[in-house]
Amino acid sequence: MEETDVVIVGSGINSLVCAAVLARRGKRVVVIERNAQPGGCIRSEELFPGYTHDVLSSWYPLFIGSPAYAELKDELHAQGLEFVQGEYSTGIVTPTGEAMAFRTDIADIARQFDALHAGDGAAFAAAAGRLFGADAALTFGLLGENPYGWKMVKLLWREWRARGVDGLAAFVGGALENFRRWGTRELHSDLARAAIAPWTLHTGLGPDDAGSALIGKLTFAAVVAGGMPVVKGGSANIVKAFRAVIERHGGVFLTGTDVERVLTENGRAVGVAVDEKSGGKTWRAKQAVVCNVTPRQLYGRLLPEAPAPWRERAQAYQFGRGDMQIHFALSSAPEWCAPDLARVPLVHLTESMESVCMAVAQANNGLIPARPTIAIGQPTAVDPSRAPAGGAILWLQLQEMPARLVGDAAGEIAVPADGGWTEAVREQVADRVQRRLETVMPGLAAKIVGRRAYSPGDLQQLNCNLVGGDPYSGVCSPDQFFWLRPFAGERGKRVHATPYANLYQIGASTHPGPGLGGASGWMVANQLT
Repeated sequence: MEETDVVIVGSGINSLVCAAVLARRGKRVVVIERNAQPGGCIRSEELFPGYTHDVLSSWYPLFIGSPAYAELKDELHAQGLEFVQGEYSTGIVTPTGEAMAFRTDIADIARQFDALHAGDGAAFAAAAGRLFGADAALTFGLLGENPYGWKMVKLLWREWRARGVDGLAAFVGGALENFRRWGTRELHSDLARAAIAPWTLHTGLGPDDAGSALIGKLTFAAVVAGGMPVVKGGSANIVKAFRAVIERHGGVFLTGTDVERVLTENGRAVGVAVDEKSGGKTWRAKQAVVCNVTPRQLYGRLLPEAPAPWRERAQAYQFGRGDMQIHFALSSAPEWCAPDLARVPLVHLTESMESVCMAVAQANNGLIPARPTIAIGQPTAVDPSRAPAGGAILWLQLQEMPARLVGDAAGEIAVPADGGWTEAVREQVADRVQRRLETVMPGLAAKIVGRRAYSPGDLQQLNCNLVGGDPYSGVCSPDQFFWLRPFAGERGKRVHATPYANLYQIGASTHPGPGLGGASGWMVANQLT
């Protein structure tokens, strides 16, 4: 038996933030990770000789703007962490060659939107101005504060006095609007709508889902205002920096170690038990156990005797569509149909807003989309060190894939009777995606050094929190967001609390949701110090 102050189960970004903050503030911390390497969805590999790929997550705008980074950045950078980004943030391209490349500048986008249709730029600028102006305190307060804390009470009181009941109701109504409705009303250009619509996918929603207007506008505006930074040399370097900081302050990492159960006594969490294959050791926690897992894992495998209402809520928790990641190593940078796109870190490829809606609907019904939306990441556009001299890599994300297969919307791919993803299906989908890429990157095939695809099933194998390949560990629909993420608990419980004293849940399945910001880890660390 070993003893420490805090045991943290899992080592994703929220665990790393929580452990680093606690260790810096004098707590003894142990981080236990079931995989051979820490990092959760932060994983870099040399998939092909000389090419460093971020297999899962890759972009860090949320972290750079977070309070956790403000506290930890000096120590992280002292351990070699370096972020890089360019003057461009994102872009849009269609298979017919229509394209826009956006600088890290709201005004630049407004000018380009107005050039497409007079008034579209003004409409977007007004929406962005409200997000970062009149609504900023309420929006970012809801996302960044403890819903049960005094700061939240003060925020809601202040906003009620300023807005009144009708004003707060109008804010809620706007927050629940779907993107298709907002985009059709406010934007007249199909290309402008297509530029923003794919950003609704980045929390597992679609343009027809409630809440997608706010999420789409907010995510898009935040990216074009702050850019798309990556970690120089690969995202594994941020894990190395965190680990060095944590260990420098006395923290301990255990990798290749699977926690079998959270130990409780008299309604309190007192530690964890490791399975026999990992040594069978028991770790006692004097202050807290913090679990970066999904609700079903927490109230199933780790806490099989949890109160029935909590187990029932956990079973009702819903995961979203699957994700597919495809990585290309290229002998030279792709030749885009629009040259400016070569400088853009993340470009979306789609025909239109309606095409995004259709692909989401097909995936939601178990069909492989005929024309999937492709997020085309180009990390080497800002970090050439990830490839040999003159070479390039592409990081592709497809967020409209079914977790279980029913069929193929194009009628070209035969799916297994059991609905599972196979290597054959995965590679046929990757072939379809490559053909779509070649409509906007002529001559791509001749540049390919290697291609590696990961299906939704593969992603779940890499990280058990990605159930069904859902990269967000649960859909961010209104019934599973804000105060309700992961679900409504007992009245009076603090955010991230559980039915057991001293036991906390963090991660993408908890408030304020997914992303590489580390917010839930930060919130719990502050509660414990």
